[in-house]
Amino acid sequence: MSDRDRKPRFSRGPGKGPKRRDAGRPAWRDREARPDGPAILYGWHTVVAALNNPQRKIRKLLLTENAARRLADENIDTRVPPEIVRPNVIDQRLGPDAVHQGFLAEADPLESPDIDTLPLEGIVLVLDQITDPHNVGAIMRSAAAFAVKAIVTTARHSPEATGVLAKSASGALELVPLVTVQNLARALTELNDVGFMTVGLDSEGSDNLGAVQLREPLALVLGAEGKGLRQLTRETCSVVARLDMPGEIKSLNVSNAAVLALYIGASRLGLMG
Repeated sequence: MSDRDRKPRFSRGPGKGPKRRDAGRPAWRDREARPDGPAILYGWHTVVAALNNPQRKIRKLLLTENAARRLADENIDTRVPPEIVRPNVIDQRLGPDAVHQGFLAEADPLESPDIDTLPLEGIVLVLDQITDPHNVGAIMRSAAAFAVKAIVTTARHSPEATGVLAKSASGALELVPLVTVQNLARALTELNDVGFMTVGLDSEGSDNLGAVQLREPLALVLGAEGKGLRQLTRETCSVVARLDMPGEIKSLNVSNAAVLALYIGASRLGLMG
């Protein structure tokens, strides 16, 4: 199913949780941490997902001959006249280590939904100052796989939704709304107030996540590697839980922990289909 066939991502069925506050507020606002330049998107999955997203404004498209032929064979609309270039031209833009497959797009950043437009159902992820773009991109990809309603992150101490993050997300930037907030504790308080169960994941959590009685809407809160959840974040969550491991290594990379937490959450909430 294409993005054009999707239902609006922020709709909420009747009777799903408390009534939305500030219903007259606009549903969208500019990101506070909007980058100075365009979002740089590269690689087959990332660029094709952007081309298929009507909300994404494409400014410039660089393609190799093979890449242009591949888009034509797949009947994918480039939306703007592409510039056909040699692979080394894209290499010069991105660096020699970027796996671009002959695709590079410059696009306007997507706008950030306001936190009080989130649907009061399903699962939301909250990221507490996770700064590695590879990890955030991998988390976004997993979030798309588990039909996460949105990812909430901070305007500061988080990577921009461009470049390496976008490539690691493999198209998920177009599928999972990214909510940018100035103050994470205040955002968590707002989620608590409208009925979310906010569960912080921390090695010092009092209960194993698999034993916690979960409910919708659910917000899973992940902290940065090494530091974990900040103290105020931990205190604002309604529950702090841990992920118990049977092996000798007791901790996971944050992107792997996100997958495990999402699987537990989606299974316990009956969201696995």
